Amino acid sequence: MQNGFKKLLVDIFNLVYKVIYGYTRWVLAVVILIICAQVVCRNVLHTNIRWNQEVALLLTIWMAFLGIAIGAEKGLHIGVELFYDGFPRPVKRVVDRMNRVITLLVGVFFTYYGVRMVLSTMDSKLPVTKLPASLMYIMIPVSGVCIIYFTLLDILGLKEYKKTDTAPGQDRKEGQE
Repeated sequence: MQNGFKKLLVDIFNLVYKVIYGYTRWVLAVVILIICAQVVCRNVLHTNIRWNQEVALLLTIWMAFLGIAIGAEKGLHIGVELFYDGFPRPVKRVVDRMNRVITLLVGVFFTYYGVRMVLSTMDSKLPVTKLPASLMYIMIPVSGVCIIYFTLLDILGLKEYKKTDTAPGQDRKEGQE
């Protein structure tokens, strides 16, 4: 039963991760296309795309916050390894646990305050597109939930079974495909 539950969690993890990672890549491609179209319109056609800046900013914010979640999953957050490498193994374990708790708290912070920000901006509209201003902030709580989820899997020891790529410069652990 426990192995079935682990497999289910890992399968959900892999699906969530693939969706976030794929979505982030597509958003980056769309932002690049929007900016290129604006450059062509401005310099060749001598016209302007009114909505380009607003939409590019919106998508960039979305991509940034989902990138934070991906970075948290891959352990790419800022770390000071100069001191860490000199610590004895038991101290490293304590620091690693503290790191996971802090990452979890960041996810809770993003989720709680992100939801508050989305709710407080629901009645506002973006000036050009007239979209709800809450769309600008919707990825903050989504990122927070993903950070919480990825960190909990790490705390539960299920991260080693994931099937996502490792971060550049990191070795694959045994058991990963």
